Parts: sequence; C-alpha cells; structure tokens
Amino acid sequence: MNKPAPPDESPALPVGRFQGRQQFADLVRQGIEMAATKAWSPLVFCDADFEDWPLGESSVVQSLQEWAGQGRHIRFLARDYQKLRERHPRLVQWRVQWSHLVEAHVWSSAGEGEVPSALWTPNWCVERVDPIRCVMVASAERARVLGMRERIDSAWQRGRPGFAATVLGL
Repeated sequence: MNKPAPPDESPALPVGRFQGRQQFADLVRQGIEMAATKAWSPLVFCDADFEDWPLGESSVVQSLQEWAGQGRHIRFLARDYQKLRERHPRLVQWRVQWSHLVEAHVWSSAGEGEVPSALWTPNWCVERVDPIRCVMVASAERARVLGMRERIDSAWQRGRPGFAATVLGL
C-alpha cells in the first residue's frame, strides 16, 4: 500500500463536509485534475455503479489522459459496471487505451452500502458517507486517507476481476 506524501505536499483541494450531487461531481473533477497536475499514483475509484460520477465528461477524461503515463496505476471497484459502461463511454474508451494502467474488480455480492463511494489518492480522498443524501467528507488528513485506503483494500479483496478492457466474443 502506498503511503500519503509528507504534509508539505498537501493538496490545495477542498476539505470538510459537503452535500449535494453537484458538489460531489465538482470534488471528483478537482481531485482527478489535481492528481494529473501532481502525478499522484495510484488512484482508486470506488462506487456501487458510478452512475452519478462525472467520469464521462470530456474534461475528466482529459485530466485522466494527462495523468496517465509510465508508473501510474488506477483501480476501479464496483458492484456493477453496467451503468458506467452505459453512461460514461468516453471513460470506457480511455480504459481500453490505457488498459495496462487499469485494474478493476467487481464485488457483485456486496450488500447495499458495503462498497464505499470514494475517490482515493495518496494525498487526499473524498467519500460519500451517505450516498442517498449525497453527504461527503473530503480530507487530506493522513489518518483519514490511510483509513479510507484500508477500507477500500478490504473491499477489493472480496472482489474479483471485472470491467474488462475488451469483450471477447466467439
């Protein structure tokens, strides 16, 4: 597991408690943009289905394009990738192009709320603590960032490979 960078490299990203789908989308956009700017790796995107994430927006995919490169790694964890495939075709295409950087697991047997809804970076994370009301906490605090990674890693271990870059047919 990668550890957060020292405090002097703390991000200039919002921290605190927030609410609302637009606020969540804004935090995801800002987190990915900062990850590209600072070359943070790995990144972890975790959600039941990514339905209301802004992952298909051209600006988000452009930030991921700028982020991608040698030594970078990104993980996706979901209960189901069907909505992501339907709603975010730009991301799906990006995933094909950068398949060597992407690892994805599906935890289809997870119960409601078992898969965290979070964007994790080594220096900052945002988690929807109440996905229904879209209440989230963003933090650069070392203990919270590490704790979030441990929860995601625990969920990751219960999953299996999913969200393949290509679909093979016979």
